[in-house]
Amino acid sequence: MKTILAAYSGVLKGTGSSILSALQDLPVAFWPCRSKMEKHLQVLSVLQWVISFLALGAACTVLLIYTFCTDCWLIAAIYTAWLIFDWNTPKRGGRRSSWVRSWTVWTYFRDYFPIRLIKTHNLLPSRNYIFGYHPHGILCFGAFCNFGTEATGFSKKFPGIKPSLATLAGNFRMPVLRDYLMSGGICPVNRNSIDYLLTHNGTGNAVIIVVGGAAESLQCTQGMNIVHLRNRRGFVRLALQKGSDLVPVYSFGENDAYKQVIFEEGSYWRYLQKKLQKIIGFAPCLFHGCGLFFGNSWGIVPFCNPITTIVGEPITVPKIEEPTEEVVDLYHAMYIKSLQCLFDKYKTRFGLKESDVLYIQ
Repeated sequence: MKTILAAYSGVLKGTGSSILSALQDLPVAFWPCRSKMEKHLQVLSVLQWVISFLALGAACTVLLIYTFCTDCWLIAAIYTAWLIFDWNTPKRGGRRSSWVRSWTVWTYFRDYFPIRLIKTHNLLPSRNYIFGYHPHGILCFGAFCNFGTEATGFSKKFPGIKPSLATLAGNFRMPVLRDYLMSGGICPVNRNSIDYLLTHNGTGNAVIIVVGGAAESLQCTQGMNIVHLRNRRGFVRLALQKGSDLVPVYSFGENDAYKQVIFEEGSYWRYLQKKLQKIIGFAPCLFHGCGLFFGNSWGIVPFCNPITTIVGEPITVPKIEEPTEEVVDLYHAMYIKSLQCLFDKYKTRFGLKESDVLYIQ
């Protein structure tokens, strides 16, 4: 009570230092809702990213078209002209913002699950790298938090290395969303964009490719460790052509963020999912998390299960402009073995049993 009176006295006297010192002396019990408030901020930080990724591009596209039909059409025209002028920027390294990557909102995002980044080996700034990220999960929360922000301290753990998370090229055709993604150092997962980063951007670049893609997300389910890799050789061929080292990355807990309805192979709904995947470029998954206000209700807020991302040992890759199929297969096999070893080494440390296995399809 005396400390509260002291704070009140400080207000009357107008001395900020007295107020601060008095408030610091208040017992912790005086702030009963602090932890609850932090949890709300964590939920909101995750929710804004989920909504932004799923709906921001479409909403801004509709808004832009609508604005052309209003008295503010000139604003829409100017932005459209800028969009045309800036169209190829995502393919040329993007427009990374250290300020956006360091927003406080990302620390709340990180702490919601929580998400951790584990370094196992040093990476040389004199080399370029291609990270293979596994598994895809539903919305790649671990990949975004670790490589699209500085919330887990990537730049401090890997000094001199600049990460660029590759995602669907279609996202960069959406107004506003494209700028939001580029500010985090996110780039289109196409040949032109990755070529630029690994060829015209010096050294110390790390392009993160979610190798399993949309097909892998369709098999994402809690408690299962399935990656699509056997027939994915394009990233290995690209690494050989550019002389970029391969780095396996595995995120334990990525598949536990949502619960998904898995349709049986051969069923009508599975056929429809794959058909839409070929048309729109991503898999329309039927999933749910928890509700915004009640943890036992359904919603789009992911479950707060830990996600731990392990960055493995780099595989040194020579530069071969036209690698043969035998050479590609050799390094592809080396990559699979390295990923398998990474999974087996760390699985029991992060919630899995010794009997759990990694299914590579």
